[in-house]
Amino acid sequence: MSDNAKSGYKEAEQIRQWGKCYLDWVETCFDRAEKLKPCPIGAKGACCKHCHMGPCRFVQGSEEKVEKGVCGATLATVAARNFLRMAIAGAAAHSDLAREMAFTLLGVANSEIIDFVISDVKKLHQVANILGIKIDDKSLNDVAREVAEILIDDFGRQTGILSYIKRAPQKTRERWEHQGIIPQGIDREIVEAIHRTNVGVDHEPDSLLLCALKVSLADGWGGSMIATDIADILFGAPQPAISDAGIGIFKEDEVNLIVIGHEPTLAKAILDAASEQKIIEYAESKGAKGITLGDIFGMRHGISPVGGFTNQELCIMTGIIDAVVVHGQCVMPTLVEVANSFHTKIITTSQKAKLPGALHVQYDVRRAKDIAREIIMLAIDNYPNRPGTGERATEKIPMLAGFSHEYMEDMKGDVPGTLFRLLNNAIAEGRIRGIVGLVGCDNPRVQATGIHKYLVKELIKDDVLILSTECGAAACAVSGYLDPETSLAEAGPGLRKACKEIGIPPVLHLGSSVDNSRILTILSAMAAEGGLSEEIGGLPVVIIAPEWMAEKDIAAGCYFAASGIPVILGGESPVDASEEVSDIMAMTWAERFRGSIYFEPDSEKMYALAIDYINKARENSGLKEFEFGVYGN
Repeated sequence: MSDNAKSGYKEAEQIRQWGKCYLDWVETCFDRAEKLKPCPIGAKGACCKHCHMGPCRFVQGSEEKVEKGVCGATLATVAARNFLRMAIAGAAAHSDLAREMAFTLLGVANSEIIDFVISDVKKLHQVANILGIKIDDKSLNDVAREVAEILIDDFGRQTGILSYIKRAPQKTRERWEHQGIIPQGIDREIVEAIHRTNVGVDHEPDSLLLCALKVSLADGWGGSMIATDIADILFGAPQPAISDAGIGIFKEDEVNLIVIGHEPTLAKAILDAASEQKIIEYAESKGAKGITLGDIFGMRHGISPVGGFTNQELCIMTGIIDAVVVHGQCVMPTLVEVANSFHTKIITTSQKAKLPGALHVQYDVRRAKDIAREIIMLAIDNYPNRPGTGERATEKIPMLAGFSHEYMEDMKGDVPGTLFRLLNNAIAEGRIRGIVGLVGCDNPRVQATGIHKYLVKELIKDDVLILSTECGAAACAVSGYLDPETSLAEAGPGLRKACKEIGIPPVLHLGSSVDNSRILTILSAMAAEGGLSEEIGGLPVVIIAPEWMAEKDIAAGCYFAASGIPVILGGESPVDASEEVSDIMAMTWAERFRGSIYFEPDSEKMYALAIDYINKARENSGLKEFEFGVYGN
């Protein structure tokens, strides 16, 4: 691949370059990123437009403590307030999804929703136990109803604390309590945080940044965790399954449909409907041999991932995508424009996520399967309209995906003990150096997926275990590192030995962005197992979002940092204009919570920082100094 490639995924880059040569009227996110340069003032957090006295811009070189906006706000206040608003938006995105999932569970329990059932009784009982619900001889629906009602109450709770806060280690909770950042209700925290950012309210940078942590904890230990748990209850906690990844999964002689969004019930309904005999026969009547489904972001239900955020336009440019179904989050509004140059139907399904020019089919979870059939029929009807143009992709990359805290808790390796005990032992003894959570988006302003690819290659080579989610997981998949054979072959000798003993690959796919909560529960289980740290802080763990672009990544970075984990976010810092704010996030948070946020645009420096953090955590925990190559195959 050439040095000037815009995507690190070979087939995506191939399609992009074909479009540049033959479709100069079709614009993609890569073209827009090249054409539209970021505002140098806003990019550093030095612009405030929260009232009509502004916008107020702090030009580069302004004295941080001297220059003030019209209202009197300092540069540090502005930067902290802007950062808090990003965290608010990110927390709202995941929590809004979680609310829908909680009401879906309630509907299932009340027999008002009949297209879905409780698939994982064990997970339901686990959640009930966490929430203090006595199961006794209650029916399944009664237990599910009580679970749903408590979790729904967590959104509007005005007193007390979020139900899932108790899942965090005691010492981690004590740090939150000392700093006053334990969330009460999810919606309450979001509203209060927005209020704080209004003109004339909170001007103290440290206070604003503590609020960013609080509202983000309401996401990580609230909204995201709720969404993950309820999806597991309804569809089963993920189990590792083999499938293929990449744009090459689509077939010339089949109806091809892509699902974009984070609504798991819609994806499940479409998957089920696509396997119905009447639907298959209808597809055959139009000349197709079957139906192929591809997924961006969700990666649940065994639907093959075709890549991350930057691939959605490129998939359409293959010329063989008959429909793209979108629900909410991370959807490019330009999909309709690209589709107009081909035959692809863009179908929106949520009132919250409309696209100009798209066909709208309103999704209702109470009619999930009927609506899914309607959507698939639209795709089938469009199959004969293929234009005969487009750049095909042919490569399918094998992958193993679907790990969860529950699976890891239950599985046994070749030696006695729970997986978490074995994992802790492998870290303590030096077979595994540490763990990196590789998360976040892919970004067209860098070589998209390329930094993910570089980091996973270098980290596993240095005996670092990878936990991957969202577009980071998709990047690992299309780079071949979710193929256990490939990742084991490239892993360092210690990691390779440990993975074979425990029975896991070097790169674990945990799910979509809401499933970052799985990383929190895994690390909590490791802390509870003992031998490394009594809290999440102190574990030799780093989170890296190397190509982040969405506000959801800011919220995730904040709840990871508050939980005690150093976080590296790729790219230029959105608070770079304020040294005070940058220092609070990097140093003050480290002192208070043992976690921090650091921004670094250079991939080699990201890698070096991660290794340094892990080595220091090992040293501070009294673990033996890591020695590469001590353990053989």
